[in-house]
Amino acid sequence: MSGRFSTGTLTGTEAVRVQRARIIAEMLDNVQELADAGAAAIRAEVPTYAAQGADFLADVRDQVVRHYRAKLAVLLEERAVTAADIAFVRRAAMRRARAGVPLADYINAYRVGQRVFWESLVERAGPTPAGREAALSLAVAQMRYCDFASTQAAYAYMEFQQYAAAEAVRESRGLLETLLAGGTPTRGRELAAAQAHGLAPEPRTPLMVVVAMLVEAPAPVTAGLNRDAEARHAACAALARTGGNGARTLSVVRQSEIVAVPVLGPGAEAEDVCDRLEAVVAGLAGEGIRLAMGVSTPAAGTAQIPQAYQEARAVLDFVPEEGGVAALPRITPFQYLALRADDTARHLVDPRITALLEEDRARGGVLTATIRAFAAADLNLRTAAERLQIHPNTAQYRMRRIQERTGRSLRSINDLVELLVAIALQDAVPTNAGRERLAAVTDEGRGRADVRSSHEPR
Repeated sequence: MSGRFSTGTLTGTEAVRVQRARIIAEMLDNVQELADAGAAAIRAEVPTYAAQGADFLADVRDQVVRHYRAKLAVLLEERAVTAADIAFVRRAAMRRARAGVPLADYINAYRVGQRVFWESLVERAGPTPAGREAALSLAVAQMRYCDFASTQAAYAYMEFQQYAAAEAVRESRGLLETLLAGGTPTRGRELAAAQAHGLAPEPRTPLMVVVAMLVEAPAPVTAGLNRDAEARHAACAALARTGGNGARTLSVVRQSEIVAVPVLGPGAEAEDVCDRLEAVVAGLAGEGIRLAMGVSTPAAGTAQIPQAYQEARAVLDFVPEEGGVAALPRITPFQYLALRADDTARHLVDPRITALLEEDRARGGVLTATIRAFAAADLNLRTAAERLQIHPNTAQYRMRRIQERTGRSLRSINDLVELLVAIALQDAVPTNAGRERLAAVTDEGRGRADVRSSHEPR
């Protein structure tokens, strides 16, 4: 591809050559003023640049000057632009990437600067036919320069981003391993990474640990692509965006699992984090990525991360086969003990209670809901009936049925506790209705009653 102009056409006439040389010479003489105009246009049209400081903007102007001089030299010598002509672009692209300038804004700023250059060139062409022809003769070389330079700049920008991303992954993985081992970063890159993720060295920084895994069987590697690896990285990126305190959440793919350490910002509650995590799982499910996620109790400082990690790993056992979130902040100690109970605990339940609960589940669970509502209402029948949206006489009728079938009175604390234990153990039994079981547990953790409708007499 040659950048020379033809000498056998109108654009090669002596008059046009003279005009072309004049235009280029005038622009070289005024390149500083032209660069001022180009830098001002960039600030006016690209908000990301307008928001930067004086040093950044001075660097932008310097790059505009370099580009204008390089382009004018290429036009004057009537040749194609080479990588050596614009070697300065590479380091500038890396500086923009490091400053957090989006690639689209970076390329847009470059094109704004080159537009100002072209508008000045056309203006200097003047009204004469030779001047206009001279400007047109420079158009192709101008476009070739812009295409080549913008491509080189984009490559350099993307290369640095990939390098920075790889470095960030290494630093995040190293930081996580240090924290899981019970260590505390005190200096260097690990400390900087910890601070960037809101994991300040203060001993009481409130945080939680999340462990997530894909629930489907590993997908085969096809055409060089591991789709499970892609899914894990997508989930990792989604978890990194869950920070509610202005910082990115530390999130790392660790072999077959994803580990994240969200920090509770000022005024934030564990419930808020659980809501965001559930939204992540729901959103990923819509993309065909199904996760089982365990969430620890809130921990006071990085020293408790190893214990919180074990909690999050253990609670994964509570997630149904189809995936979901098992969050310890939404599970009471009573429910947790029931979920961890063995067969012996279930054998200790009176068979009459077991039979009633199994039969009630098959019929919609109205009696189980009544027991729960009565306990939640502090043994107040009227309040329980209001929560169930039934008449108090209906609630009284259900309580009599429960006592007749089980020999337990809901007004006896010991009997009520025994019934609640039996219900919790039934909820904890692994079944195909795993999602319903987990939802029942976490709903209670949110303080919501499990209310069922009924066609019983009122």
